[in-house]
Amino acid sequence: MLEQDEAALTVLYIGGTGTISASCVRLSVESGMRVAVLNRGNNTKQRDLPDDVEWITADVTDEAALAAALEGRSFDAIVNFLSYDRDDAERAVRVLGPLTRQYVYISSASVYGKPVLQTPVTESTPTHNRFLAYARAKLRAERVLQDAYAEHGFPMTIVRPSHTYDDANPPLPGDWTVVDRIANGDEIPVHGDGTSLWTLTHAEDFAVGLVGLLGNPRAIGEVFHITGDDVWTWDQIYTTIAEALGVPAKLVHVPSELYPVVAPDWFWSELLVGDLAHSAVFDNTKIKRFVPAFGQRLTFHRAVRRMLAWRAEHPELTGRDATTDAVLERIVAAYHAGRAAFAEHAPATVDA
Repeated sequence: MLEQDEAALTVLYIGGTGTISASCVRLSVESGMRVAVLNRGNNTKQRDLPDDVEWITADVTDEAALAAALEGRSFDAIVNFLSYDRDDAERAVRVLGPLTRQYVYISSASVYGKPVLQTPVTESTPTHNRFLAYARAKLRAERVLQDAYAEHGFPMTIVRPSHTYDDANPPLPGDWTVVDRIANGDEIPVHGDGTSLWTLTHAEDFAVGLVGLLGNPRAIGEVFHITGDDVWTWDQIYTTIAEALGVPAKLVHVPSELYPVVAPDWFWSELLVGDLAHSAVFDNTKIKRFVPAFGQRLTFHRAVRRMLAWRAEHPELTGRDATTDAVLERIVAAYHAGRAAFAEHAPATVDA
């Protein structure tokens, strides 16, 4: 009979310390897998990971260094959170393909066509995003892997998270700066009219779906999105945080198209126009069929209280970022300037 360590599934996470991947690493270890994490070693202190994790240091974009770091190794599954475009995918096929029985590419649900013409979104929803460069890059990588699977059996599985968060990363354009502004009674810009529908998924719930796919030969060649069924309007997202803080939410509704005009260099501006401004509701039937244990344990209204507890324990990491705060102030000021200009030039109301 094999010893437990010898029989355990071996998994390599590339990345492993981010918002989503850290929860996946923890659950993999809890599930009895032997887990290694490969990254450049610059951000491993951001989240505590189990002592059983093996650390491998390499730059995944340096093909020679990556091959050297993994020489003589093999894994039942490799999960790559640090691949963004065609070149990364081609490197994975060359270097990682021979080392694993399953290569899991972490893509993004932003690849689905915007605006969404029919809901809920399924894995067969058309993939195109003319508004978001990040989504187009992820889709190029997907196509490289799908071609490699079709042509010579490269053992790929594609996973598309939607907006996934954890206790240390609130799911807001502006992160902890927004939470601090809400707590202090400052105005918060909300894109559109605040009523578009958005899906939020806690990383611990996402991890159940992802880890459940590892080592499953039926998942080879398949595409999954892994999201919660927790759907909120954006106004509800902000007001839920405010209610947990015990303060009113001072929201101003800003046209999505104004963000890249007022803040063209802000990361969230492009993301708002190309993704967050559109309603996103997902059908999770497929992942539930492959991983029956998958479901939503942490709805957002419960997770908010955990986030605020984390905030209280880590004040040095959850204050305002001056650059982000300045961007949000600029957007709010542009909103008020626009309202004032309209009021000045609007035709007077004529009584009937």
